[in-house]
Amino acid sequence: MPYRRLNISGAEADILSWVDHDLSLDEQNMLRNVSRLPCLYKHVALMPDAHLGIGSMVGSVIATKDAVIPATVGVDIGCGMMAVKTPFKSGILDGKLKDLRHNIERTIPVGFNEHKEAVEESNDWSRWSEFGDLHSGVHDRKRKAMRQLGTLGGGNHFVEVCLDTENYVWLMLHSGSRGIGNQLATRHIETAKQLHRLNELPDPSLAYFIKGTDEFKNYWRDLKWAQSYAMKNREIMMTRLLYQFNRMFNNGEDFQPEITVNCHHNYVAEELHFGENVFVTRKGAINAADGQFGIIPGSMGAKSFIIKGRGNAESFNSCSHGAGRKMSRTAAKKRFSKEDLERQTKGVECRKDKGVIDEIPGAYKDIDEVMRNQSDLVEIVAELKQVVCVKG
Repeated sequence: MPYRRLNISGAEADILSWVDHDLSLDEQNMLRNVSRLPCLYKHVALMPDAHLGIGSMVGSVIATKDAVIPATVGVDIGCGMMAVKTPFKSGILDGKLKDLRHNIERTIPVGFNEHKEAVEESNDWSRWSEFGDLHSGVHDRKRKAMRQLGTLGGGNHFVEVCLDTENYVWLMLHSGSRGIGNQLATRHIETAKQLHRLNELPDPSLAYFIKGTDEFKNYWRDLKWAQSYAMKNREIMMTRLLYQFNRMFNNGEDFQPEITVNCHHNYVAEELHFGENVFVTRKGAINAADGQFGIIPGSMGAKSFIIKGRGNAESFNSCSHGAGRKMSRTAAKKRFSKEDLERQTKGVECRKDKGVIDEIPGAYKDIDEVMRNQSDLVEIVAELKQVVCVKG
């Protein structure tokens, strides 16, 4: 579907939308506020999975000139996905899904859990040498951050074993920068608010740092470190996932993946767009530059997609990061029961208790509709359906 140029009263910049339904007043207000920022570059690009966030919509792509908005990046800096295609067909999994799930849960700490001691890959990570340069408010958290490197977290984070339409097995996971990313983000968001007269901003959550200032330099340093931490976090978990998979199904031998993808969907990058270098914040969106691999997951009972970007300039070379929520976690807990969860995740080896009802497929948008609405942004490489899902 081609984008629409939204007509929102009071908006001061264009809003290009790949969403195919009318937006709520709250969503319109949020977009209007972003459009009024003096640092906004060109327009706001709204992906088809967009929904309400804090300050700006999840699923929005915001390019800024000589400025970055820390609350728009959010507190899970570098959150994203990683996937590996194995050379094995589905038959190897027969009768072993439950054992595989339990082995994954024993290998990768989930929820609030962490490794008892930092794993070897964490100890060897080169960027710990920079920890002393980060915001002074996190200096007492290094040991915890080291133990959390290689852990999943909770909420919508997951580890999955999936099958594609040709019955090849894929390993996939979703996580970010854990507690240390949250701590860094929270401190910089508060700093940004102190630099502005909040009543002069469209929304206090849109307080920004201006390039060239010490505050910008400090945030940019910590942001890049946290994004690197998130990438490494996914790499370590995938290594441990592959270890368990190979131990169970490949005599402990390694295999050469045909496709490996590791991509952020909550981050900032400095990029060239329309002839200018700008800061692109993808808040629940991924890089869909021409030929770029990406991952667009559904919910824990729905399909996911491996894609290649088409390099659509109007979207700032971006696409959606998933299905997107259609109701809040609180609303989902009120609306759905344990029985609903069991029915909607039929055929998936996963938790089916009240603790994950807020992640029920019915709380998310239709992933097929989301994909149809961004056919001009991405090319589908593989369609996946999970058979194992591990959540925090």
